[in-house]
Amino acid sequence: MNRPQEKLDDAIYQPQFVTKDALTIPTLKVLQQDGTLFPNATMPDIDQQLALKIYDTMVFIRVLDDRMVASQRQGRISFYMTCKGEEASIIGSAAGLSDQDMIMAQYREQGALAFRGFSLENFMNQMFSNAKDLGKGRQMPIHYGSSELNYMTISSPLATQIPQATGYAYGQKLLGIDALTLCYFGEGAASEGDFHAGLNMAAVLNSPAIFYCRNNGYAISTSIEDQYAGDGIAPRGVAYGINTIRVDGNDCLAVLLATQTARKYALENNKPVLIEAMSYRLGPHSTSDDPSGYRSKEEEELWAQVDGVLRYKNWLELQGWWDEEQETALYEKYRTEILAQLKVSEKEPTPKLIELVSDVYSDIPTHLQQQLSELRQHISQYPQAYPTTSGEKF
Repeated sequence: MNRPQEKLDDAIYQPQFVTKDALTIPTLKVLQQDGTLFPNATMPDIDQQLALKIYDTMVFIRVLDDRMVASQRQGRISFYMTCKGEEASIIGSAAGLSDQDMIMAQYREQGALAFRGFSLENFMNQMFSNAKDLGKGRQMPIHYGSSELNYMTISSPLATQIPQATGYAYGQKLLGIDALTLCYFGEGAASEGDFHAGLNMAAVLNSPAIFYCRNNGYAISTSIEDQYAGDGIAPRGVAYGINTIRVDGNDCLAVLLATQTARKYALENNKPVLIEAMSYRLGPHSTSDDPSGYRSKEEEELWAQVDGVLRYKNWLELQGWWDEEQETALYEKYRTEILAQLKVSEKEPTPKLIELVSDVYSDIPTHLQQQLSELRQHISQYPQAYPTTSGEKF
């Protein structure tokens, strides 16, 4: 066991500060913006089928985001958060996993869920909180979950999923399952105590988890300059004794390579890995946010020039796997399908009130029965404030 007194061989004999400049973590890159590879770049394990599935998902998410932001502005849904600008980071990392790996997301990773096969109908039903929603209308829009696809239901409070991922991955190890847990979070969430507790536990317990930090430059309106003085989030992994990779989050091939490498190491050694993906959200934090109050149009335009979707498309075209005719057809296909499903899902009835409590316990406890009775009475008094399409009478 490494105890402090056993490190005396590393001693110095005059006071000397270790500064943040002593360790600068490099950034893994594969693709240049024109779609060509950097000299001596290492390619991930990817074939044409996987490459096109990744791009198909990117286009689907970009069209879905645009359509649902417009729907929120029209008052059809209450809230939305886009993935715009971070598609390469999210979808590229999801593509580096096995379908059996658990994903614990923050709230901007709908691309990972789409890559795993979450249907357009399921997306829409969740956002409209209708009777066909897998979560029975209990969550606000974009708080998805799918047990079938090993995607843990999203919770709004920041960073709660980080220690949960440590525990879940530890359980996977104890059961001898050939799978791990990937946990997404932003650099803002890395300021929460749960980040530090979760990473330290994972390092000590040797949990096979990948902690995936999306460093998009802003924690809502707080820029990275106002969040931390160190070299990003990656050095924190090193400080906890965790193998760490920093990657260009707008470089889908580099993200895929980093995730494949991290997964192999984590499973073979039963140890965690931290990945920090450096990217930028081109849209607002959410539909409740106006980014013009804290960042400039010039900054946004600069980052738009290194858009990860365009970079990846350029690479596909150089492989002879994609062209403008396919591009136009794919965007039109998803615009048509998304609008059609939106019109269907928004007309579905709302869940019945009993479903608020009916599947939490095998028998509904007395206190929940009482609360439900009081809620029914309240709704019956103010029916105009609680429109319902479920046909329930109060």
